Parts: sequence; structure tokens; C-alpha cells
Amino acid sequence: MNPYVYVVSVNGLLFFFSLVFYFFPPKKINSIYGYRTNKSMKNETIWHFANVFFNKTLLKYAAISFAFSLLFVFILSVEITWQPMVILLLTLAVSVIKTEQVLSQNFDENGKKLNAKK
Repeated sequence: MNPYVYVVSVNGLLFFFSLVFYFFPPKKINSIYGYRTNKSMKNETIWHFANVFFNKTLLKYAAISFAFSLLFVFILSVEITWQPMVILLLTLAVSVIKTEQVLSQNFDENGKKLNAKK
């Protein structure tokens, strides 16, 4: 398989979906579309906050990973196999971890907004 096609089909598809999520975020809590974790689905406030933050984070890291993967293919003249998939998984993992950290910093276990630190 052509390495450019492989990168576009793996990392490019993630970037495409990050654009879709960014420009068409879910409006209400649902079990099909959006950033769905137990914490993010506690109430509408967390749902909106989590989806906005996750969509921005995913868009940023998906763009970086797509560009890095294309650069990786351009620089290396060997056949690539697993590298774009690892980059894709790291992108998703970083986006989820960062979103969960921000949710924990801003909301308690019951879904109530924490007071701002002074």
C-alpha cells in the first residue's frame, strides 16, 4: 500500500472526524455522538464543557499527528506499518486524558462546578 494513502486513511480520517466534531458538536446528552464518559454525561453543563474542550483538544492533536505522520512518511523511504496507528492511538489517549483532567479540576464527583481558586 502506498504510505501516503495509508497515512491519509488513518490519520487523515481522524483529522476529518475531529473537524466534524468541532463544527457539529452534539447539542444534548445522548448515547451515540459526542464525548461520552460517565462523568461527562452527569448533566448538561458538564456535557457541554467536556465536548467543547475535547473537540478543541482533538482537533489540535489530530492536526499535529496528521502533519507529523505525513512528514514521517516523506522523510523515511522505508515501508511504514504500525507507526501511523500508534500516532493515532496516542492522539486519542492524550485528548481523553487531558479532557478528564480538566473535568476533574472543574467539577466534583456529583457533577457540580467547583469554586474558582483565588
